[in-house]
Amino acid sequence: MKILVTGGLGFIGSHTVVELQNEGFEVVAIDNLSNSSIEVLDGIEKITGKKPIFENIDLRDKSAVQNFFKAHHNVAGVIHFAASKAVGESVENPLLYYENNINSLVYLLQELINLPDANFIFSSSCTVYGQAERMPITENAAVQPANSPYGNTKQIGEEIITDVAKVANINSILLRYFNPIGAHASGEIGELPIGVPQNLVPFITQTASGVRKELSVYGNDYPTPDGTCIRDYIHVVDLAKAHVIALQRLLNKQNLEKVEIFNLGTGTGSSVLEVIAAFEKISGQKLPYKIVERRSGDVISAYANTDKANTVLGWKSELSLEEALSSAWKWEQKIRD
Repeated sequence: MKILVTGGLGFIGSHTVVELQNEGFEVVAIDNLSNSSIEVLDGIEKITGKKPIFENIDLRDKSAVQNFFKAHHNVAGVIHFAASKAVGESVENPLLYYENNINSLVYLLQELINLPDANFIFSSSCTVYGQAERMPITENAAVQPANSPYGNTKQIGEEIITDVAKVANINSILLRYFNPIGAHASGEIGELPIGVPQNLVPFITQTASGVRKELSVYGNDYPTPDGTCIRDYIHVVDLAKAHVIALQRLLNKQNLEKVEIFNLGTGTGSSVLEVIAAFEKISGQKLPYKIVERRSGDVISAYANTDKANTVLGWKSELSLEEALSSAWKWEQKIRD
């Protein structure tokens, strides 16, 4: 059964390709390598013993998307990761985010509506909740005005998919994930940000390895126990496995609605300073950091209620924050060797 994974050489995409291949799926990965590396294919092959089919395509190129589906008309499911994903960058360059994240989704769906039966997994985000009024956040929480253009593209993406599902034979699952971190236990694939990391954990590991002089902590005056932002950090391998389970749910026609929504997180919130302390514990080294001004677009606190994913989807996160940080540190050390 052939599955298309867009953004398949990216951080979450590559780990999902591994889990799909481990389950016996044939995978076609699309990536434009704007925030990934062709060497990721070798890492996937070392882990699974098989290299996925790879197409270097920019999904903003409508004719390229059309040509892909002409060549691969027997795709049984699509997992759509390909998108720009940094909150801060989206505030600085909103048009890049609207073009990349919205156009690529539209061009994919325009091809899928031509299929007799399409299964679509959308990489969404807890940013759609904005600053939620209650913690932990359930799927019934109000979708708040977005705090960033990135968050807005995820909200708009969900709305587009919901509208299309009303008129086309597309079954979709929207996975709203919290903060993916970590790397594959093998050390063969992991997070590989280009330039200065926008996410906390690669910034931590790059600081620990000496690539960065010190870690910037964006604000310590938030209304939280230690003044720093709280997030739900989920191991990327747990997250990847959830995509496979969601895909199997659609392929087996177990979905109860044409569009289903699930939170993916651990259900536990950790502050920035708590993550730093946990990293210092697992690495045995002191991390240099400084408190700087708050960053535009950041919410105070966000962590998941995962009851629906646990009971309906039959998925639960299994790996701890310490295990995620340890794998991320192993990966960082490997790529710096």
